[in-house]
Amino acid sequence: MRCVYELTHTFFIYIYTMKKYAKYFKNKFIFISFLFLVHTLFLDDMDIFSIIGQNQKLNRLRKSKVEVEIELKKAQNTVKKLRYPSALETFAREKKLFKRDNEDIFVVSYE
Repeated sequence: MRCVYELTHTFFIYIYTMKKYAKYFKNKFIFISFLFLVHTLFLDDMDIFSIIGQNQKLNRLRKSKVEVEIELKKAQNTVKKLRYPSALETFAREKKLFKRDNEDIFVVSYE
């Protein structure tokens, strides 16, 4: 019995609060403005959540663009240095561990 009482009491409180706010929605301009805001913010294809998600994605793409540009500049500098045969051989031996036919390479790494 107590549960039914609590439910009805809660229902009447809800109705009372709705009546308190209903006086604002009797004005048709406020009501239409409220519906427009709800539709624009939550129900539209470009709602607030998709806009926030797209802004976050855009920021991530901008950061990755900067990183790619830095890597591109490094690669361009390496290509400029590799135009000379002596620099090409040095690069191949140091970075790619290439060797001549009569050589052995021992890689020493420090951890």
